[in-house]
Amino acid sequence: MEEANYRELLKVNVVVLLLNLLVCIAKIVVGNAINSISMVADGYHSLTDMGNNIIGIVGINFAYRPSDEKHPYGHKKIETMVTLIIAAALLVLCYEVTIGAIKRFKQPVAVDTNLYSILVMAATILINIFVAMYEKKKADTLKSDFLASDSIHTTSDVLVSVSVIVGLILSRYGLSIADVIISIFIVIMIGRAAFEILSKSTGVLMDSVVLDEKDIERLVLSVDGVKSCHKIRTRGREDDIKVDLHVLVGNDMNVYDAHEISEVIEERLRGKFPGITDVTIHIEPESNDKQS
Repeated sequence: MEEANYRELLKVNVVVLLLNLLVCIAKIVVGNAINSISMVADGYHSLTDMGNNIIGIVGINFAYRPSDEKHPYGHKKIETMVTLIIAAALLVLCYEVTIGAIKRFKQPVAVDTNLYSILVMAATILINIFVAMYEKKKADTLKSDFLASDSIHTTSDVLVSVSVIVGLILSRYGLSIADVIISIFIVIMIGRAAFEILSKSTGVLMDSVVLDEKDIERLVLSVDGVKSCHKIRTRGREDDIKVDLHVLVGNDMNVYDAHEISEVIEERLRGKFPGITDVTIHIEPESNDKQS
């Protein structure tokens, strides 16, 4: 399964990389030809997408390496760390577009909008819609943080490109300032996508709770022989969840039976939550609960 996921993730990233290359070239070439800062900025946005795909390929190669002596829990958090680079790249792009918009506002340049430029933008929008849906579907299937974050990013690309078309049309009718305004809108959209990615990625790296404690407690208490449970903790990515908890059993239960109960609990947890990769259960006598 790990090998299959690894190969599928690489395939998805290569496909998206090639599509982003096509979109990037089209926007930058046509944008420069018609003097549209918003279209060129959108092209650079797509260039950043390409960089993200390359980073993703590198990150995935590391993330799916097997666990070793120094990394007993594996390397999957590397993929999550790579998403932070995506967010950082987006924030840098926000700065670059803002500077360009300020310069264009101070020194206006007429935008030579034509039907060809509109058609090019429309075509890139269709490509981005396909990419966003493709990445979202694969992210859900493969439980990939990288693809999920890149899907959010690509969805923002669609909205940005639509705004560029609006700006081009308005510029056609003499409202050249619209090109600058749209470029600022692009900054806002890109910034929002960056913070969404940051929020999700830092949650994983800071070991935020992944599963509802009550759901786990109900499942554990349904196992015969379990008196109660506490200190339930979960952390990790959706496809690499670590669970640890304390389970109380009867004072007179022998070690063998207590171990069997822990095996049943782990089996049921993995059955209900497929993303669980590690379960640590600490067995305690029921009297411990009364003493505390």
